Parts: sequence; C-alpha cells; structure tokens
Amino acid sequence: MATSPRSASDGRPATTRRVAALNVQTSWASSPQSRTRMQAQRSRDTAPELAIRRLLHKFGMRYRVDRSPIPSLRRRADMVFCAVRVAVFIDGCFWHSCPEHGSKPKSNADRWEAKLARNRIRDRDTDQFLVDAGWLPIRVWEHEEPTAAAMKIATILRDRRTSLQEQSPR
Repeated sequence: MATSPRSASDGRPATTRRVAALNVQTSWASSPQSRTRMQAQRSRDTAPELAIRRLLHKFGMRYRVDRSPIPSLRRRADMVFCAVRVAVFIDGCFWHSCPEHGSKPKSNADRWEAKLARNRIRDRDTDQFLVDAGWLPIRVWEHEEPTAAAMKIATILRDRRTSLQEQSPR
C-alpha cells in the first residue's frame, strides 16, 4: 500500500492540505472574535435547560432529550414527552427575540435582523405543525426561573395526561 508524501511541517498528507485549502470560505462573522463566540454557543444542554430538566426529573417526569417529536419534522425539541405528546422548547432570549431581553446586534444588523425574524417565523411554524399533529408545544424563555418553569411544565403534563385518559375509550 502506497503512502502519500508527508510534510515535515505538519505531518499531514499533502492531499489533505490541498483539500483543506480548497474548502476555505469567507466567514459570515463580522470579526474572528465574533465567529469564535458564535461557534461556542451550545445547541443543547444549556444551563437553563439542564436546570429545568433536573427539576422535572426530580418530580418524577421522564422525557427524551433533543429529539424531533415527529419524524417528518426536521426540528428538535429540547424535551419530548412522547406518551402525552408534549414538546418543550427552552428558547434563548437572543436567538428567539425575547421581548424582555432580546438584544439587537450592531454589527451586520441587517443580516441579524433577517436571521432572527426567520427564527421567530420558524418557531411559530413549528408550533402550528405540532398542534395540527395533536401535540402540545410548550415554550419557556431561558430567563424564566427554573423552578417556576418546571412547575408550569409539570402542571401542564399532569393536566394533559388526565385529559388524554378521560378521552381514551376504556
């Protein structure tokens, strides 16, 4: 088996270096620092999400994490309660344009306004899709106090479980 020549400088095969050089794109970020900050944003297991999940687990609630409630839906909920068909989304104040805490970036303002508007539209579309499919979407802002949010979710889940049991034929 032939091996490709390796560079003394980085030890990678020459073909790897060429492919990497061809994939270089201009950045969407206004600065390298901005790009680094945006890439570091977590899409799951954020502090507010973990706090609420811990409390719900402590209340005896069991759920799926970071899962699409409906296979054909290419969007994922933070927590999915399959048996009662409830999807919980913990929305970040910036990314989902919180009316209380949402901020507007000054750099690339037009790009960000369009992006955040698309996020709001996608959130409404997701909620409507879930409702049409018989699911209940619950949205919680990241700034909400975790205990209050977990209690609200637990109450909705219990009410939903009760109403589904009453509706089902025995």
